[in-house]
Amino acid sequence: MTNQAIKLSVAERREFERRVRSRKGRADDARISLVLLLLADGATYREVQTQVGCTAPFISKWKKRFVAEGLAGLYNRHAGRPVSVLTPKVEARILNCTRKKPTDGTTHWSTRRLGKKLGVHHMMVARVWKKYGLQPHRMERYMASNDPDFEEKAADVIGLYLKPPQHAAVFCVDEKTAIQALDRKDPILPLSPGRAERHGFEYVRHGTLSLYAALDTQTGQVLGKTVSRHTSREFVAFLSDLVAKQPESREIHIICDNLSAHKTSQVADFLEAHPNVEIHFTPTYSSWLNQVELWFAKIERDLIHRGVFTSVNQLARRIMTYIRHYNTDTKPVKWTYHDPSRRIRTTKQSFVTGN
Repeated sequence: MTNQAIKLSVAERREFERRVRSRKGRADDARISLVLLLLADGATYREVQTQVGCTAPFISKWKKRFVAEGLAGLYNRHAGRPVSVLTPKVEARILNCTRKKPTDGTTHWSTRRLGKKLGVHHMMVARVWKKYGLQPHRMERYMASNDPDFEEKAADVIGLYLKPPQHAAVFCVDEKTAIQALDRKDPILPLSPGRAERHGFEYVRHGTLSLYAALDTQTGQVLGKTVSRHTSREFVAFLSDLVAKQPESREIHIICDNLSAHKTSQVADFLEAHPNVEIHFTPTYSSWLNQVELWFAKIERDLIHRGVFTSVNQLARRIMTYIRHYNTDTKPVKWTYHDPSRRIRTTKQSFVTGN
């Protein structure tokens, strides 16, 4: 196909050359300018197609527009997506709808589903959610205590943390039950650059054990004991070991939960035989008040979750080894409570915090 040459003024040629050289302008502007420059220099359609990588209709389209309208005609006439503006009214609609349940059977909104329902772009929904800290995809659980004496018991426990009696020892005691000795059927593939450690899906269960632990709130030291069952007898035996490791007649305060094994006649007999020991029970459904739970979470992360154990005895040895190494460099939990008067009303019955 031959070319009917177009004529360019000095200013037009200079503008086309600028667009071709530009590294900040639109790529299609540079492409159209190159096509018109080649046509002005007498190139044929075939030569332009080969050099620019375009079609004959593309060349014809932009040549006709330039001949008819000049530089003013060289723009894309596609209307594009209508511009969306985030007005306070639209923002309020997004916030209002986000707090309502979807009607399509799902449990929560996604940005795309909500954007489709309201007729706005999903990124506009995302910006509003980010601005107001909304995260519909997340869910947190809570447990409310039904203990009628919650405030009195909580004040007693918190008082032991913040201001323990002089020359007394305060221990947080609990048991971690049903720890499984899991072995893997397939070999473990170690971590490597760009790849995490991998465990086989199938496992062999060799049995379970329970771990009694007592956390010294003043030093962070942990006394541990593994047992096959967590009974009241084992609990009393563990308390006996704990008391035996303290100076004689030292005042000892033990914080534990409301497990039935902690309130049997055997425990009562132990307390009667050791008048220097007092047990403080946390409110029901309030295990978060027991600091030893923090340590249980740590040993779960460090050892139990990814551990491979060929027997219950090996699991017990590994746990005790972990405790020995942990006790070489311990720190107490920094328990803080801002303005207890807003949450906990202390009473005269509170052991430490009472007036």
